[in-house]
Amino acid sequence: MEIRQYEVYLINLDPTIGHEIQKTRPCVIISPDEMNRNIQTIIIAPMTTKSHDYPTRLKVRFLGKNGWVVLDQIMTVDRDRLVKRLGTMKDEEINEIKSLIKEMLVD
Repeated sequence: MEIRQYEVYLINLDPTIGHEIQKTRPCVIISPDEMNRNIQTIIIAPMTTKSHDYPTRLKVRFLGKNGWVVLDQIMTVDRDRLVKRLGTMKDEEINEIKSLIKEMLVD
């Protein structure tokens, strides 16, 4: 299966511990394509429809629903957790994700 950066997949995140985001939910693939082609793990950011307006969360509309990309819960998962591809983020949202990640981790 070819997995591309900024695609959205339904991913099974269970089991979890503590405040980790849980259950099977849409997630944005954050890892670069070269990594996605060559190793078994994928870096993802979960999505949710229930959240607060935190600076590390990006408001999006995906598949007709309002929601959030939860960038404060970026994690690495095995590709066996991927259930199915749901679509791709819009260019504007991709640019906002990149900007927030840079602000969180680089600046």
